[in-house]
Amino acid sequence: MNGPDESGRRRLADSPIAIVGLSGLFPRARDHRDYWQNIVDAVDCTDDLPEGRWSTTDHHDPDPSRPDKTYARRGAFVPDVAFDPIEFGMPPNQLEITSTMQTLSLVVARDLLRDAGAPGSDWYDPSRTGVVLGVTGTVPLSHPLAARLSTPVLREVAVSCGLSEQDADVLADKYAKAFPPWEENTFPGLLANVTAGRVANRLGLGGMNSTVDAACAASLSAVRVAVAELVDGRADLMITGGCDTETSLFMYMCFSKTRALSRSDRIRPLDESADGTLLGEGIGMIALKRLADAERDGDRVYAVIRGIGSASDGRAKSIYAPRAEGQRLALQRAYADADCSPASVQLFELHATGTPVGDRTELEALTSVLRDAGAEPGSAAIGSVKSQIGHTKGAAGAASLIKLALSLHQKALPPTINVERPNPGALGEGAPVYVNTATRPWIKDPRRPVRRAGTSAMGFGGTNFHVVLEEHAPSREGACSSSTTWKFVPPKPMAE
Repeated sequence: MNGPDESGRRRLADSPIAIVGLSGLFPRARDHRDYWQNIVDAVDCTDDLPEGRWSTTDHHDPDPSRPDKTYARRGAFVPDVAFDPIEFGMPPNQLEITSTMQTLSLVVARDLLRDAGAPGSDWYDPSRTGVVLGVTGTVPLSHPLAARLSTPVLREVAVSCGLSEQDADVLADKYAKAFPPWEENTFPGLLANVTAGRVANRLGLGGMNSTVDAACAASLSAVRVAVAELVDGRADLMITGGCDTETSLFMYMCFSKTRALSRSDRIRPLDESADGTLLGEGIGMIALKRLADAERDGDRVYAVIRGIGSASDGRAKSIYAPRAEGQRLALQRAYADADCSPASVQLFELHATGTPVGDRTELEALTSVLRDAGAEPGSAAIGSVKSQIGHTKGAAGAASLIKLALSLHQKALPPTINVERPNPGALGEGAPVYVNTATRPWIKDPRRPVRRAGTSAMGFGGTNFHVVLEEHAPSREGACSSSTTWKFVPPKPMAE
């Protein structure tokens, strides 16, 4: 259980959580090691739309105003991965009616438990292991299944255009056969919220399983739920993170019609010329234990989760326009939970998607919180892995957490690519942050007793999350001392 602060509220700082396992499937990366190598090598993992996804000839037009067309055709896509249904006890004939997000998540979860050293260990108890995953929106399989239901409409259109009843029947039959069938197992196979249940079912886990949809903040929301299970003593190991393989035409249309995609087909978060985002695919998972348990069991600890904050934007003119007030509140709550100052952090992984308004709002919120905490000019590096892998939506927070955990573990400051002229909001006079564009060793500041990092995720509907991480030091003496060295400003009420 967390210890109380002066107001009687519990703080995660008094019962921190260890990240003991990592696993992921990201663009041009079959595991988290490939992912980290791509990050430090500053690889641009975006590509043209792969063959077999959807037809750019039929659905692409550079004019954003064209009805039923998308003006973007680049993104970041996960590589093909071998999947053996027999290994997971799944009949091969069910694959056509099971979302790839579910099957690929099984592979990532299996690899996660291996990375955490769980199978065969004395401490691993599947009955005390849970899984909470962030997902968002629909899954690609739902679109062809819905299209199949339009077969009668197609038949009526064919007859109205002069085809005979017999020819219309042949046309309708061929159309229906182009899509997966509706069967007994179709329903669970297309649901995003079954992804966690599939993992628990196939890996024999007895703890809670659920998914969380907080839009593009889904994975950090899932982490918050998973941490609560550990803090409350309801589980001893939690699998959490985010899953998103949705880069169908449907999703391209959603982002195109809100004008959120890059017109130049290049994602440049934190750059002055940023003109939008690119869609990405990804599945990222982390294994969590209470830090005391991890140290008792001799686990490898990649990083420690020290604090989590969340907030809503409150009343606003638009349901999807970000507000700095809500983001500031999430940051303030996270550092109050962590019992340390944001000025003690040397690396921030931003949500920054490459949309001008979103990036500017996030920079405004972060820099104001840092200035209030007395942070010195240029004292913290900022970046966004989306510059390399696009916006992975439901998996975006997990991608950021894995990046930061490895940054702390490897003691390296990772780069952000495609930044030629940093956003003025990051480089204004006396700004406490700077955009890091090259991989550099993370030299410990003698005034900061431990290396710390923070990451944010925001989603449609005005939901905001921030997680505070720090490096693992077997002896935690002095780990909290910066809260007295640096000034901390308590959260202020949010203006309506």
